[in-house]
Amino acid sequence: MSFASSTLNCFSLVDKCDDLHRQIADYHPTIWKDFFLPYASDSKELDLASPYIETLKKEVRIMLVSTTEEPLKKVDLIDSICRLGLEYHFEYEIEQVLQHMHKNYVENGEIILECNLRSLALIFRLFRQHGFLVSANVFNKFKDVHRNFSERLTTNVEGMLSLYEASYLRVQGEDILDEALAFTSTHLESISTQLNPFLEEQVKYSLQQPLHKGLPRLEARRYISIYQQDPFHHETLLTFAKFDFNMLQKLHQKEVGNISKWWKELDVSRNLPFIRDRIVELCFWVLGVYFEPQFYQARNIMMKVISLIAIVDDTYDAFGNIDELELFTIAIERWDISCMNDLPEYMKLTYRLLMNVYEEIEQLVMKEGRAYIIDYGIKEFKMIVQAYMTEARWLNCKYIPTTEEYTNISSVSCGYPLLATISYIGMGDIATEEIFKWVTNEPKIVKASTIVCRLMDDIVSNEFEQKREHVSSFLECYMRQYGMSREDAINECRRRVTNAWKDINEECLRPTKVPNTFMMRILNLARFMDVIYKDRDNFTHADGVMKMYIQALLVDPVPI
Repeated sequence: MSFASSTLNCFSLVDKCDDLHRQIADYHPTIWKDFFLPYASDSKELDLASPYIETLKKEVRIMLVSTTEEPLKKVDLIDSICRLGLEYHFEYEIEQVLQHMHKNYVENGEIILECNLRSLALIFRLFRQHGFLVSANVFNKFKDVHRNFSERLTTNVEGMLSLYEASYLRVQGEDILDEALAFTSTHLESISTQLNPFLEEQVKYSLQQPLHKGLPRLEARRYISIYQQDPFHHETLLTFAKFDFNMLQKLHQKEVGNISKWWKELDVSRNLPFIRDRIVELCFWVLGVYFEPQFYQARNIMMKVISLIAIVDDTYDAFGNIDELELFTIAIERWDISCMNDLPEYMKLTYRLLMNVYEEIEQLVMKEGRAYIIDYGIKEFKMIVQAYMTEARWLNCKYIPTTEEYTNISSVSCGYPLLATISYIGMGDIATEEIFKWVTNEPKIVKASTIVCRLMDDIVSNEFEQKREHVSSFLECYMRQYGMSREDAINECRRRVTNAWKDINEECLRPTKVPNTFMMRILNLARFMDVIYKDRDNFTHADGVMKMYIQALLVDPVPI
């Protein structure tokens, strides 16, 4: 019996549960409804390598590998390629250029190229972005006799903006970059309204969303319009960026359409009406982790698993009672379809779906001769359910854990250890068993991303969640344990998030524990939180900037 055909009576069964005490949240319905379904039925094959695009690509490659360009012009070209979202086409060439520059213009870890603040900060940022450890002490030359950044820099808006962006690549102990961030933030904020409209827009945007913490596709979409206004832009590069963005958009539309069709066949909004119906937003989350065409299979797997996490999360958080949740936890630990018989009807649907999706993944990796991978994915799913159950027991007993207890459990229940592991499954042979052993052994970068995820979520979602009975967040735990105010607790969250970002940056420096392509998935998971959970929970309340971002990424093509 198919999953879809076995769910016909589920809504009435959920209705019958309403006499029990339920922690139902007031989630708004899906915004997108069936918008993306037509893309799933589009039978046209996408031409990802048309002759025209290939011609543009060759022309850009010639510009990049040319030995006649001055170093600073080459740096600006690489920065434009990266910010326009084209780096994935030229990873080898960019690596060669940066290796050459590092060999010729870095001594004892310090950049020796003589240039102005804007160019120096840009070179520093590009080196750090690509994993080269270069010293931040090079910025000491811009300090005055009192060891403070010189006030003369405040008239150099482009230089300050470049230093501001570079400071977000800092690691633990780099006081000079902490100082640079404080200095540039303060002065850029104070002068932003005195600038010409174009520069004012750039400064205000950067103060709100630093480049390093932005989602690559959104940043590319935005930068195309900025680069177009630059009178010195390369027309070939700009044209290539536009065609490439629209080509990828069509690919992603079809992927989201296929997942939306799968979701609709499950009839989730009717069968499980208590969950957040956010399948398009979940797809957007995954597109933030990787957008490149070669990872289409990885995205398909991750989109289905993240939807399972969302269903199970809301089951524990917003509907299931303690006895039902204990039964579901036991069934997950046993991981056997026969366990479904012991579950309430509405949970049977979720359990069957979980088994079906994991079986589909298992069949796929078995064909690749990598059957062992599925065990890592199952183990991580069991761990997240155990963490959900611990939080449910805390709520049932009205127990407020210590901050240490909360941190240990919530670092799993936030879902990022599971998502990091799942993100590697569909990446092919490059994802060896050593990679899975590493990612499931609590590496520092995964720990740091969970801190970013959990605490940024807690800051913005706390008030909405506490309108009903809900497990204590970090804020309640911290306030109770240390007798602090809510403002103090929020500041502590932000301090920990800042330190976590420094750890993420450090882990991405060479030599990395695993190849950079795997580090980038975890970095992008953290970036998603900075973009979507900065001011409010824009996943739960998806009618604001989340809708605008999806529109920009998946609906509106770039004008050619």
